[in-house]
Amino acid sequence: MFRNQYDGDVVTWSPKGRIFQAEYAGEAVKQGSATIAAKNKTHAVIVALLRKPSELSSHQPKIFEIDDHVAISISGLSSDARSLSRFMRSECTNSKWLFEEPLPVGRLVSAVADKMQKCTQIWTRRPYGVGLLVAGHDEKGPHVYEVEPDANYYDCKSMAIGSRSQSARTYLERNMQEIADSDRDGLIRHALLALRECVPSDSELNHENTHIAIVGEGESLTMLSEDVVAPFLDALEEE
Repeated sequence: MFRNQYDGDVVTWSPKGRIFQAEYAGEAVKQGSATIAAKNKTHAVIVALLRKPSELSSHQPKIFEIDDHVAISISGLSSDARSLSRFMRSECTNSKWLFEEPLPVGRLVSAVADKMQKCTQIWTRRPYGVGLLVAGHDEKGPHVYEVEPDANYYDCKSMAIGSRSQSARTYLERNMQEIADSDRDGLIRHALLALRECVPSDSELNHENTHIAIVGEGESLTMLSEDVVAPFLDALEEE
């Protein structure tokens, strides 16, 4: 993509019916490190491949806790993701104060998508340059949603976004039924196998660059520590 006379703002359409600023935001998602969300009948899990800008810095966080029953993983601009995560936390807090119950995952996703869509209607704004995977559990069961920078969102069985994510989506499609019928540990294993498809040839998954969060029936949102993640990675190496 390159600059042209139709990408000066987000409300200008090209003659071919394209909004270039929205497409640029989508490119930011494709260049971010990969992240994957999957669900079975009782749980939803997010796994993310962490990336650090240089050897002198630490890994950038990719999974954000929103509430006890929901988390997001991001690909794209971390600064935009932090802004959206604060909004989502506020929505969950307001629901608890007003209705004394957790905010349903679908309503939370709809609210954040509405916020993102407003940026595509005002010429002084730009789209959020981040894609979200939302994993949660409510009274209807586990959920996985994808939210795109142009504010489209989808209820998914499993999904992968970010750099090299096509290989992961292929794995998820081929093992769709097996993932749906798996248990908690099996779900994590499948998510890690899909994430492994996204790792560059000169790197590998380890307890430092792999982040996992899981939520489900009878289990509030849990960010797995490095000591818990390591056995799952060791099992992958034996396969």
